[in-house]
Amino acid sequence: MSAFTLDELLSLEHAGWKSLCESTGGTFYGELMMPDALFVLSNGWVMTRDEIAASLNDSPAWAAYEITDVRIVEAGSDAAVLVYRATASREEMTEPYTAFMSSVYRRVDGKPRMALYQQTEAAA
Repeated sequence: MSAFTLDELLSLEHAGWKSLCESTGGTFYGELMMPDALFVLSNGWVMTRDEIAASLNDSPAWAAYEITDVRIVEAGSDAAVLVYRATASREEMTEPYTAFMSSVYRRVDGKPRMALYQQTEAAA
């Protein structure tokens, strides 16, 4: 039996992006991430759950995003990885930001929790 369905994980990713568009990402990810979870960002930063929770609500909001090329990778009886390409834009940006995202989820006490998020900027 699969730990997660594609629809379940994709729904979580859309909820995360929606929170980033509404400047509530710190609250959203602070609740979704496991206590020892990390964000590994394309700029080389590695951030803890507490650092993400403290920073994202004050980050500039994304105006729009698109998720494509979605894949799920099973990672055991209680875990899965969602891999996708995201293209997002902010009003002040002249070109959209495109990156490949990987989100590792574990089911803890029946609920999905993010264990690791990683992004790699797409080559121009």
